[in-house]
Amino acid sequence: MPNQADLNWLIAAVLLGPFVGSFVGLMSLRLPEGRPVGLARSACPSCGRTLGPLDLVPIAAFIFLRGRCRTCSAAIPRRYIALEAGCAGLALWSMLVHPGPQGFLGALLAWQLLLLALLDAEHLWLPRMLTLPLIVSGLAVAAAQGTLAEHALGAGLGFVSLSLLALAYRRLRGREGLGGGDAYLLAGGGAWCGALALPSVLLIGAASGLVYVGIQRWRGRTIETDQPLPFGVFLAIGVWITWLYGPVGLS
Repeated sequence: MPNQADLNWLIAAVLLGPFVGSFVGLMSLRLPEGRPVGLARSACPSCGRTLGPLDLVPIAAFIFLRGRCRTCSAAIPRRYIALEAGCAGLALWSMLVHPGPQGFLGALLAWQLLLLALLDAEHLWLPRMLTLPLIVSGLAVAAAQGTLAEHALGAGLGFVSLSLLALAYRRLRGREGLGGGDAYLLAGGGAWCGALALPSVLLIGAASGLVYVGIQRWRGRTIETDQPLPFGVFLAIGVWITWLYGPVGLS
């Protein structure tokens, strides 16, 4: 049985998750369009009515309104409730593996990775305004835990390794092989997981990518050799699994 302190951390993370999920959904739609995130009020995309506080309560508002705007009855995008529940689920997962404050930190990592993965999956975009905070937050946690040197080395090696790989691919093939944000994302993974964890992050990321390609082919969808893939999604999976369970072969 968890002690009361760990239980309090778990409740806080799971309750906060849906609110973070709502914000992740908002950012994932507004950032690619260049719209303000923190200043503009949320409104129904169909009738334009500004949403009130009761309309914005995560999960509960969707259920109470039966997934529709209470003014025009237009369907509320399902991505919101999916992200709200998803962020709560990621928080619960993290807290079950690492009870207490460490699990709460894992939830913060998961929420950052989810937004980055979503943007990369939908827009092949890993904005620096999100990858840099991922690096900074990882180094801040490492500094508080007394492991700053090893995690700073991980951030540096993560960035340099993918930057050099992208440069080599460009020189050999005459075209881009990796997006510019992938190196920053791996740097964030190194900042959170440490230098020794980088091979595990890359291994899990590559395996996830191969599984994705295999599933697409099984479904009859051909992936061309020059077709861009959202490698940031697979890197995010690698960072998350490695942070949760430790590097492959070292845990």
